[in-house]
Amino acid sequence: MIRVLIVDDHEMVRLGVSTYLGTQQDIEVVAQASNGEEGYHKAIKYRPDVIVMDLVMDGCDGITASKNILAEWPEAKILIVTSFLDDEKVYPAIEAGAYGYILKTSSAAEIAQAIRKTANDEQVIAPKVSEKLRHHELEQSRHYLHDDLTKREFEVLQLVAKGKSNSEIASELFISLKTVKTHVSNILSKLQVEDRTQATIYAYQHQLIE
Repeated sequence: MIRVLIVDDHEMVRLGVSTYLGTQQDIEVVAQASNGEEGYHKAIKYRPDVIVMDLVMDGCDGITASKNILAEWPEAKILIVTSFLDDEKVYPAIEAGAYGYILKTSSAAEIAQAIRKTANDEQVIAPKVSEKLRHHELEQSRHYLHDDLTKREFEVLQLVAKGKSNSEIASELFISLKTVKTHVSNILSKLQVEDRTQATIYAYQHQLIE
């Protein structure tokens, strides 16, 4: 039997999922919790094979609960089942150590199957979530020309993009005119542009201006 803990602040969701899972011969719901804190305590107490965790709950949310559970019990297998597909929910949940991430739009049969896969050490990620993660990883691995700028060069670029002259930049940053010219020259070289105008266009295209 796959022993399951359901953590969700909506009673109807808990009851609905629990009732369906109760019809499955290989799954047993050993406990339910209405928030992250309660979920943490019951996870440590019952040590279920799979923890079905909601994300947004009053008080202790699913991400915090997941971190707390895994800190105390690193072997825990947490399956996130939520209606949220926001970046600020997906990445922290995966980074917290969640074993899987599926959406509440999944059918009851799909949730049951996800529980089985999680119990069998298979990571389960909903297609839409998988797509977001691939895009995120691509963005993280992408190298931009402005990544090679020093902190000072970045400051100079921002002032150049705001239309400041070399003299004005020198005055604002308390550096010599010669130093400003050196920074501008380095900026043009690193961004592979020919002049200040192109550097300004680059800065706006990559949203580098505060």
